[in-house]
Amino acid sequence: MTRRNYFLSLTALAVATSPFAQAVTTPPPHNLTDAQAQSIIQKFAEKETEFAKARDQYTFRQISKIIEYNDEGKPGGRYEIVTDITFNDQGKRLENVVFAPVSTLSRIQMTQQDQQDLRTTMPFVLTSNEVNEYYIRYLGWQKVDEIGCYVFAVKPKVLDKSEKRYFEGEVWVDDHDLQIVKTYGRAVGYLKHKGQEFPKFETYRENIDGKYWFPTYTYADDVLNFPTGPQRIKVIVQYKDYKKFGSDVNIKFGDNPVDVQPSTPPNQANPPKSPQ
Repeated sequence: MTRRNYFLSLTALAVATSPFAQAVTTPPPHNLTDAQAQSIIQKFAEKETEFAKARDQYTFRQISKIIEYNDEGKPGGRYEIVTDITFNDQGKRLENVVFAPVSTLSRIQMTQQDQQDLRTTMPFVLTSNEVNEYYIRYLGWQKVDEIGCYVFAVKPKVLDKSEKRYFEGEVWVDDHDLQIVKTYGRAVGYLKHKGQEFPKFETYRENIDGKYWFPTYTYADDVLNFPTGPQRIKVIVQYKDYKKFGSDVNIKFGDNPVDVQPSTPPNQANPPKSPQ
């Protein structure tokens, strides 16, 4: 994003402290040795790999909104795009924009990195192929919404010049299914134009089919410190209407193939209500 003639370069400050950024309480039964933590990391990366393959077999709708606030703290300009992830008759995955009104943002502008983050970084997935690109440190165990979770700090080892986007923050891993259920952090990457920075966000997942935790909601509310003054923005992303494409495809999960069908209603880890 840019503001007037400036790039969106700001120390992203959370307006309200995230409950997931608070200190993690570690009950004695969940203290892990380094070897145990590494084993869990390997296992949840394998589950994330299976999850990524499964999600590629689903259609869904992504609704993305960015709202800027004026100096009086009232909502002003707005960016919105609605995209359907679908398949054609040959089974090729497509992204179809179904709603994209003219942006009314006047204090900031979207950058290529912002667009990429909406598509891939905010619904963060950490697969076996990518796990070695990150430093991962066990923080402790925390119960979130009746779900026992291992909590890990995640940070990319190198921001290479390929302009690949990475996630930096914390991830909550279900201690039963060993899948990521929540993330809190920011998108990072090598930048040709210095001075850019990106808001912190939370992404929540739901158990859609009894096996996989799919992202369903991302939320950010940050004050971005431009040279010309602070600028508050809000980011809201919803991932809705997951539906399995085709009826005769089985996806292997662990040792057993499962027939993936959305459950009704889905289990949800109580994301906050979407602001208007």
